[in-house]
Amino acid sequence: MEMMYRVLGFWAGVIGVMAWLGDMQNMALLFLGQTIVFVSLSYLKLSERTYIYIFGAYLTLFMVGFTYISIFVMPVGGAGH
Repeated sequence: MEMMYRVLGFWAGVIGVMAWLGDMQNMALLFLGQTIVFVSLSYLKLSERTYIYIFGAYLTLFMVGFTYISIFVMPVGGAGH
């Protein structure tokens, strides 16, 4: 299971690099942080159940944050700049 966290870290790192190259520094830093967390967790040698619980908590926090941003932060109709 720890190998899957390294895979998650790898892909988060790839997305972070692409965001950095696309001049989206905030997104790049967010994904760099996720990369560090995923790779760090992969070396803790936790039980499979613990890894599943951590991933479930991660997905829950993501959905709460995504819902908040899409409802309360993003402008209606996509108007903005």
